[in-house]
Amino acid sequence: MTHIEELAALLDDAARYARSVAQIDPQGRLGLDEAYAIQKASIERRARRGAPRVGVKMGFTSRSKMLQMGLSDVIWGRLTRDMQVEEGGCIDLGDYIHPRVEPELAFILKRPVTAGMTAAQALACVEAIAPALEIIDSRYADFKFSLTDVIADNASSSGFVIGPWADPAQDFGNLGLALAMDGHVVQIGSTAAILGHPLRALVAAARLAAQAGEELRAGDVVMAGAATAAEWILPGQSISVEIQGLGQASFKAN
Repeated sequence: MTHIEELAALLDDAARYARSVAQIDPQGRLGLDEAYAIQKASIERRARRGAPRVGVKMGFTSRSKMLQMGLSDVIWGRLTRDMQVEEGGCIDLGDYIHPRVEPELAFILKRPVTAGMTAAQALACVEAIAPALEIIDSRYADFKFSLTDVIADNASSSGFVIGPWADPAQDFGNLGLALAMDGHVVQIGSTAAILGHPLRALVAAARLAAQAGEELRAGDVVMAGAATAAEWILPGQSISVEIQGLGQASFKAN
């Protein structure tokens, strides 16, 4: 095995068996290209087990998070078939290490979105939009990581839930949303928190995918990024997001 393959296997096994590992790059010495190579190799291991890529997710899409991490650009990860949780379904917390949840907006594509498209061109490729929840679960002990650590670890992505699909012709640039746990609202925000408009996240996703030699394909799901801070998931909780005019997505934790 190469060094890249060894680290990919380490992180893949950590996710697969829900066991934390030490940071692989605490000093930030890996290059971004190397970190993304580890991520890609890890996802390829899943694909060989029958869980192919079905979309992508964006990370660090809030300006405050970018500043906190010292970034000038977003990051991305891959969504695989085994990561999707049925809307209204249950997750077993034993399958995760220390999961959190974030409210998001999801796209599904009817045509490929390619690098260099404008927001309007990208929108013309969208089949529908939906309220969504992303389960994030860093494989690193204590949820502590460097930028290259988190990129290698598939941007902490572990699961996603998608609510009812809606017509993307409506204005979704500044929709109010609420994240609730057991019926109590714990976060309030807006889709405008996602790079100012979720379409910017879609355009960025196409650019980053192209840099990796991939494309956003018809049928792909794109998770646009967190609209609020993440919340810890506790046993027995019912978790939901409601987005103005789009409806609700929810799941339960056992």
